[in-house]
Order: sequence, then structure tokens, then C-alpha cells
Amino acid sequence: MPENEISREKLIEVASRLWEYCAKNDFSGYDPYDALNSSLVKHTPLGKSKFFRLALTQVLKRVPVNLRPILFIPKTQNPKALAIFLKAALRFSAARIIETEEQINYFINRISELRSPGMLYYCWGYSFPWQTRGVLVPSGSPNLVCTVFVADALLDAYRFSGNKHCLEMACSAADYILDELYWSENENAGFSYPQPDLKIHIYNADLLGAAFLAKIAKLTNNLKYIEPALKVARCAVSRQNKDGSWYYGELPESRWIDNFHTGYNLVALKDISCYAETEEFNSALARGQAFYKNHFFRLDGAPKYYHNKVYPVDIHCLAQSIITLEAVKGYDKANHRLALSILNWALENMWSNGGYFYYRVHRFYKNRISYLRWSQAWMALALSLLLSKEEDQVRNG
Repeated sequence: MPENEISREKLIEVASRLWEYCAKNDFSGYDPYDALNSSLVKHTPLGKSKFFRLALTQVLKRVPVNLRPILFIPKTQNPKALAIFLKAALRFSAARIIETEEQINYFINRISELRSPGMLYYCWGYSFPWQTRGVLVPSGSPNLVCTVFVADALLDAYRFSGNKHCLEMACSAADYILDELYWSENENAGFSYPQPDLKIHIYNADLLGAAFLAKIAKLTNNLKYIEPALKVARCAVSRQNKDGSWYYGELPESRWIDNFHTGYNLVALKDISCYAETEEFNSALARGQAFYKNHFFRLDGAPKYYHNKVYPVDIHCLAQSIITLEAVKGYDKANHRLALSILNWALENMWSNGGYFYYRVHRFYKNRISYLRWSQAWMALALSLLLSKEEDQVRNG
């Protein structure tokens, strides 16, 4: 077997152990950004300071020792994590890694229960408050990115099982995005993120929203979603840099280029092209993928977080790299080999005997904290995609 290949049996073993670990934890856990869930922060004057909120979040995200228990930060179920687990479960069912109907119904029911309270539409937010550089987003407050990932998983569940409640929730989320978050000014268009009153471009959020609207338009044959989706996508593509990259956002403080947000952009553009049945973004996709492959991977297969820095190697970047390469591999047949090399590197450097993946590898140390949403959910989805490819090959001989 070539060095970068992994057997179907090995994929099943790793996926099964990871799933068992997550299920034992009731798909609940810590998050890199959950510092403000601390009861000490909530009930002291320090919690009123934007500087303190930002500082505490960044400290907890970076230190390799998990201080959350002593800060009274609880483990939580995150709607986005449950949605990613749901997408993985739909693929794992073919390999008999899970009990299909019971597990999938559990995720659907919990996602429905965890919708943002007091909203006319089905929409979702994170299970913790989070401080951006500009605003404090309350726990459970709906946002575009979380809602897109959850609603997209519900569409997958509907296509898998025919559960009409999944389609109803996804359609409601599409209306939320269109009615509450979409904005257009002449040729300029986007989706507000992270809050409804912010009309600034965050390019991965714009493209993720556009891809979801294109997908639901195709599935429901409701054309009202198509033109907003295409207008937002065209605007985001017009902001692509000449070398094929995108900055995270349009503001001066958002001008960095990272791995997993670039991956989001490429997968979203591929989906927009597919569901809107258009070839107008092919050039942007090709240039974007060329930049992605030329700047985000070391020779040994390890993915870089930023395009111009070797460290840290982050497990979310690793998972999204596999997802991105598999999603757009029609543009480059070598993508699958690179995806397997990435997984090999992860198993050698970031896999715990406890059945989970570490958070980050730095130059001189590893951060071995287990994060359910950021790490385990995304790796479950990446493994499910690789395993589904193996299942397809078995069925097709």
C-alpha cells in the first residue's frame, strides 16, 4: 500500500473510536471560545469589560492546559457541532458505525430544541457568548454562519430520511437569511454577520449564505433565493485577490488569509456553481484552489493555519482541508492523495489513545485539549467523507 493511503479498515477503526468518544460525552464539550460561559465572569464586574472579555477568551484559547473546570465553565451542546455530527452520521450509517435512525433522530430533535429563543424563524447561535473585536454576541443569539451549517445539515437529513420537519426548519432558516440578513446596495450585496445590523463583508459568511440559498432553491424549486445568492457570490468573487486568495473580511483589521475560511469559500463556490447550474465562477474556483494548495500545506502533508506561517497546525484547518480537497477534487485529481496524506499526518501527530484529536501542534509543544465542536465534530465529518468514498468504491467494484 502506498505511504499516503489508509485502508478502509483503518478509517472505520478511527471513525468508530472517535464516535464512541463523542457519544460517551453526549456530544457535549468545551470550545476554544467559551471563556465567557464562566460563572466567575458572569457574576463579577470584570465581565463588563470588553478588554477583559477579549483577553480571557484569547488566553484560554492559547494555553495548553485546560483551565475551564476551575473557572466553572460547563460543557455544552452546541447547535453547530450537533449539525456537523448529523452530517457525519448520515454518511457513517452506510458503514454501520452508528445505529442510523435513533442517532439521527436524536440530533434532529436536539437541533430543533436548541433554536434561538424568541425568533419568528428557525435560526441558531452558539452555546456561549462571544466577544468579537467590535461587538459582544450573546449566547444563543442567531448568526448567519451557525444557522447555515445547521440548516444545511437539516437539508441533508431531509434528503436522507424524508423527514418533513427538517425541510420546514431549513426553509424557515432560508427565509430568516433572506428577510433579516440579506442586504443590497446597487451592485454591492452581502449577508449581515455576526449580527443583523452589521453591513460589512465577511467573505466566507457571504459565500456560505449564498451556497445555502442556492441549495434550497434547487431542492424546493423556489427561485426567489437564486438572484440574491448569485448577487452576493458575484460580489464576493469580485473581492478575490489577484493571486486567488481572499482576506477574511473587508475591514483593515480583517485582512488576514487563513486555511479553513479559504476552504469554506472554495466549497461554497463549488456548491453555488452546482446548485445554481452556472459556470461563471469556474475561473475564481481554479485560481482559489491553486492558491490554496500552493500556500497552505507543508511537504509532509501538515496544513498551515495562515498562508505565510508554518505554525500552528490546527485540527479544524486539518479537517476542513480534507473536506475542501474532497469537495473540489474535480478540479485536481491529486486532491484525494493530499487528503489522505493530511489524515496520515493527523493520526501520527494529533490522535490520542483516548479516541479523540488534539487541538493544535505548535513548534515546541502540543495543545492536547479536546474540543467537541472545533476538533471532534469536524474530524468526524472529514472521516465520514473519506469513508463514504471508500464505500462508493466498494459498491462500484
